Amino acid sequence: MSEKNREGKQTARQRLAVEREKHKSAEKRRRTLIVGASVVCVLGLAAVIGVVAANAGKDDESDSAGPVVAPSGALGKDGTAIPVGKESAKATLTVWEDFRCPACKAFEQAYRPTIKELTDAGRLKVEYHLVTLIDGGMGGTGSRNAANAAACSQDVGRFAAYHDVLFENQPMESDDAFADNARLLDLAGKVDGLDTPAFRSCVEDGKHNGWVAKSHEAFQKGGFTGTPTVMFDGKNIYADRSMTPAKLKQMVQEANQG
Repeated sequence: MSEKNREGKQTARQRLAVEREKHKSAEKRRRTLIVGASVVCVLGLAAVIGVVAANAGKDDESDSAGPVVAPSGALGKDGTAIPVGKESAKATLTVWEDFRCPACKAFEQAYRPTIKELTDAGRLKVEYHLVTLIDGGMGGTGSRNAANAAACSQDVGRFAAYHDVLFENQPMESDDAFADNARLLDLAGKVDGLDTPAFRSCVEDGKHNGWVAKSHEAFQKGGFTGTPTVMFDGKNIYADRSMTPAKLKQMVQEANQG
């Protein structure tokens, strides 16, 4: 084979290799966008459901929830935020969630690894607000009882782990399984150090039911339209339709550099 032909074949192979790399990069970007768009679409649907649920539940709020007893370490204007992460973190993520909400579970599945990485690194702190939209829209008390149990777990310093367990074991939206305190207590067994007499009493007595009602009221007063509502330093992250966990991570890193 002549030197000229060899050079020609090498050039062709190089061009083919470049095209293959371009294709791989494009395919990776496409998959990332699909994942991000899927979560956004699910959350968009949740917003519509949330509007209906919020309106349906407005007349259900009453003093019957009992006294307002905030869980240990609750923060915020209304004392309705449960903090996770180091107080010194320069970036803040505010999350409004309902433990019966399928879109909230979708958000958790997509973003939890990134959020955990950033909170463990001390770069991000998260403020969780618990609401009861699904109870209002579909009936039942599972949203409230699960939120109360989560608040009880905060009292003993196990909120983050129990919060994750509740979403991992979320029933179908139409199944009010979390209304059963026995189920919530059973799930507490999956978290080391949580299933204590104090925790059981807190769950069974509905100690934080009044606080949960106050948190839901704050959600309504905030004018939010559905769950999850996720705010990064005061701005809804889903205003950006291309939002992904990687993009959120980049935003947190930039906030910590500033």
